[in-house]
Amino acid sequence: MMAGEGQGMKAKAATQKPRAGGYCLDEQVGFMLRQVNQRHSSIFAEKIGCDLTAMQWAVLSKLREIGATSQNQLGRATAMDVATVKGVVDRLTGRGLCHIAADPDDARRRLVDLTAKGRALVDAHVEVAHAISDETLAPLTAAERRTFMSLLAKLR
Repeated sequence: MMAGEGQGMKAKAATQKPRAGGYCLDEQVGFMLRQVNQRHSSIFAEKIGCDLTAMQWAVLSKLREIGATSQNQLGRATAMDVATVKGVVDRLTGRGLCHIAADPDDARRRLVDLTAKGRALVDAHVEVAHAISDETLAPLTAAERRTFMSLLAKLR
């Protein structure tokens, strides 16, 4: 095989239609959503500028939005399972961005909240977060963006 020939064959295979009744991965919703998510994740990692993962940003920005909440509720609000949100909160607590305290209304429950440092970090990066979303949606017109976001909300 000559240099570059393998890549041309891969590209051709990726764009060929399957035989009748076949399955084309490139046309499947899950595969397309994963590719879009990978693109968005790459944009996020490049632009956020404060050494946070997307999941850490989700926790910080949700806490800024709703205030102190239980770890369980925070997990539901950010679509994270119990173990994942616990790990994220532990790492953010270790960085001094959030803290955990007893709920004054229920001693069995613990509340997660932002520290002053965490609030300042979120406030300083909100515009960047908006820019990340804008860049992700850049290939779409304004009307397409509204439709796309509406359809995503419907699928959620």
